[in-house]
Amino acid sequence: MFARRAAELERLAQSLAPAEVAVYPGDVREAAKLALAGGDFVGRFGAPDLVIANAGVSRGTLTDHAEDLPAFAQVLATNVLGIVHTFHPFIAAMRAARRGTLAGIASIAGFRGIPGSGAYSASKAAAIAYLESLRVELRGSGVAVVTICPGYIATPMTAGNPYPMPFLMQPDAAARAIARAIARRESFYVLPRPMAIAGKVLRALPRPLYDLAFARAKRKPRRPD
Repeated sequence: MFARRAAELERLAQSLAPAEVAVYPGDVREAAKLALAGGDFVGRFGAPDLVIANAGVSRGTLTDHAEDLPAFAQVLATNVLGIVHTFHPFIAAMRAARRGTLAGIASIAGFRGIPGSGAYSASKAAAIAYLESLRVELRGSGVAVVTICPGYIATPMTAGNPYPMPFLMQPDAAARAIARAIARRESFYVLPRPMAIAGKVLRALPRPLYDLAFARAKRKPRRPD
């Protein structure tokens, strides 16, 4: 497990005892740290059966505010390059073993550009496209790539949203659904099911209608540093 909060990593590792758990504190934006962690893991345990790239941040952002530019950089680096950095150290070993699954967490927010969340929507759209590219690149290798697009899940990331969140899922239910999709090696999975239908409608909505519908929508609060 690789994450920024060392104390939380240790707590989670202890909760999984007596299973052997390797923990690596670090930030997914730092490719070198992930490369070291991945190399250590493969050296100790061999090629993994599953790698999940789940790190993500969300910030309300507006392009005309100079103070939001660092937030754009942070969101895009974490949500896009973080997936690349997470997968990179393991692909060679998984190719050699001809097995395993790479699962990346995107979002329905990547289906269309959400006003006030330009950085987040752009990052998730990029994640979807990147994961599709990787899936095709690895076709025939024995390594599957799974793109997960959740709707709203009750986490600290969504707690401050000032707008309705239809089909809000609890974390445990979402985790079970995601685990089943990964086990089935689904190439593209949207959850919950009603959100998958809503997502198809959203993607098909003509641009003039989309613009009209979302121009006055409430926006995620900005939190400039």
